[in-house]
Parts: sequence; structure tokens; C-alpha cells
Amino acid sequence: MSPSRRTFVLIHGAWHGGWVWRPVVDRLEAQGHYVVTPTLTGLADRSHLFSASVDLDMHIADIVNTFEWNDLTDVTLVAHSYGGWPVSGAIQHILPRLSSLVYLDAFVPHEGEMGTDTQTPENAAILKAALARGELSRPVPPASFFHIRDPKDAAWVAAKMTPQPLGVAFQKLKAADAREKVKRKAYIRASESPSPFFAQYYAEAKAKPDWRTALFDSGHEIMLDAPDHLTEFLLQST
Repeated sequence: MSPSRRTFVLIHGAWHGGWVWRPVVDRLEAQGHYVVTPTLTGLADRSHLFSASVDLDMHIADIVNTFEWNDLTDVTLVAHSYGGWPVSGAIQHILPRLSSLVYLDAFVPHEGEMGTDTQTPENAAILKAALARGELSRPVPPASFFHIRDPKDAAWVAAKMTPQPLGVAFQKLKAADAREKVKRKAYIRASESPSPFFAQYYAEAKAKPDWRTALFDSGHEIMLDAPDHLTEFLLQST
């Protein structure tokens, strides 16, 4: 392997799969880098594995196993949106294999939190009511929810999304502070993504001297709205 060849693991968000990273994968691979985009259990090409047992621990295991079975080291790990949850839980298991960490308009949850703790009161109530009714998944939202700029990209996302396992929102996160041990860390915020939680995480990261931050002119799906800018950031700033 060339010493200039780098390894990237890109983790998708809710309702998505590894497919969403295609524009960035194409750009990174064109420059000779190695990119892995696993799909979390129960979603997209692994939707046939959906069941009531899919929880946050399973998604954490998906990431850990991706590293172990592919013998990955010196990795730039990128988490988009919900992906910040399982990535935060996986870091304790893969810390020696990481060179840098990027949260891409993503959740940066704290020790002992679960998904309903980082939702608005209204959304948290909806999730709890769904669980009480015995529902197992969150229905797919309209693509407009992500403020995607190109109508073709929006149509592609709408056609690809699958229901999000509900169980991942009801399990407390462990060892979240392990991410602070990663030497190079960054948070990228999308300017057209209205989430107050992502705005808070961006502000928290910006206040820390060992975190890089960037504000992209983009909707929430940064890998679709700004793939060139994102690729450049990953190569130059991580």
C-alpha cells in the first residue's frame, strides 16, 4: 500500500445506508484512497435483517466488526447525523485503529444519554408513544426533511431510504468520552440544516482547542450537496 494512500470509514445516518456516500467515495477512490461504507443492520441492503432485536449495541458492533474483519488501521472515521451515536459507542473498542474522527452534522451524544434525550420534547413523545404501541421502526420522512438542493438527489434519497429501527433510540450510550482520546477531531456543520442539537454540538466543538470546526454552505446531506468541499476537507484537515 502506498504511504500516501489513506483509509476512510464513512457511517451513514438514520433511514440511510452506505449508498448515500457514493459521490464522496468516487472522489476519494479516484485519488487512490481506500473507502469503506458499511450499512448498519436493518437498513438499506441489510433491511432483510431488520428485527425487534436491532438496537444501538448492534449498530456499534457493526462498526467494530467492520474494523476488525477488514484489518483497518490508521483510519479517518466519519459519522453523519444519527451515525454519531454508534460511532461514539464504538470508539472505545477501536481507538488504536483511529487516526482522526469527523462528525458531519451529527449527534455527539454524552455518557448515559439515549436517543430520546437528544430530540425535541414533541419528537421524543412521538417515539415513546410508538414504542408503547409496539412499533419497531420509524417511518421514512420526506426527502425535503434533509433540505437537499438538487431535485435529482432528493428523488434518489427518497427512493433509497428504509425505516429506521426504533430500538436504537432507547438504549443508553456507554463510554462516549473515549472520543476525546482521538488526537484529530472535527465537527462540520451544515448551514441549511435547522437542528438546534447540531448547532449546539458545533458550538461545543468550536470552544475546544483540540477540535477543528467548519461551516459548510449545504443542506443536511453534505455528501450530496457539497461532495467536492467535503472530500477536500477530509484530505486536508484530518
